[in-house]
Amino acid sequence: MAAKQFNMTAAGKAELEKELDFLKTEGRIDIAEKLKIARSYGDLSENSEYDEAKSEQAKIEARISELEYQLEHSVIIDTGNSDTVNMGSKVKVLRLSDKVEATYEIVGFAQSDASAGKISDESPVGMALMGAKIGETVTVEAPIGNLEFEIISID
Repeated sequence: MAAKQFNMTAAGKAELEKELDFLKTEGRIDIAEKLKIARSYGDLSENSEYDEAKSEQAKIEARISELEYQLEHSVIIDTGNSDTVNMGSKVKVLRLSDKVEATYEIVGFAQSDASAGKISDESPVGMALMGAKIGETVTVEAPIGNLEFEIISID
């Protein structure tokens, strides 16, 4: 089975590389210090600080592995054409059902963060927006029913 490709912008790849570098250096140093301090408390069998530090270490190592895999299988997407919605576009839309405006940045799956307005090109809204032009209306099939968005602007 072929490895999954992770589409991302050059800026998105740089963000992931920065996070990976931080975790491999400062993150590992910090957790090593926490483990050292926890070991100094003695009996490890009933040492909650040690257990917590080991759990945090496992999370950091898992995130490092995840980032390394994503970066190894990343594909940089050209964000050149601003007439249509592409990877890296910032799209201002109007949800027609309730006239609410929203701005989304279309990013790769690895970069998505809905709370920051970064949606994946693989998400239902992201897929519907890809390739659309200013003034067009796109329909998103959602569990609550179809949602229609009008494209107001593309940056």
